[in-house]
Amino acid sequence: MSVSNAYIRFLNLIDALDHMNPDRSLDSLEIQLLEFIVQQQAQNQATLHSRLKDLVLHGYVKLIADKKDARKKSVIPTRLAAKYIEFMSNCLEKSVKLT
Repeated sequence: MSVSNAYIRFLNLIDALDHMNPDRSLDSLEIQLLEFIVQQQAQNQATLHSRLKDLVLHGYVKLIADKKDARKKSVIPTRLAAKYIEFMSNCLEKSVKLT
């Protein structure tokens, strides 16, 4: 699945800006995951794994087992995820046009 739109470009720009900081050892995705894990642990809530299972259950991602090591899985966005990204992209484009 290939998604090319304003929202993805926006996320890539934010990631690129993060990489310009030489003191940063984590990329933006790693920071978001770490912050989410810390928040969940502090609130004694569901783990990241259960959230991932929910995304699979709701049809936003699918898990593909590695052919050499079944313990490893790739997380692949589905068409439903692409629809969400397209929706967010349209919202972003509309908000930019309004300003």
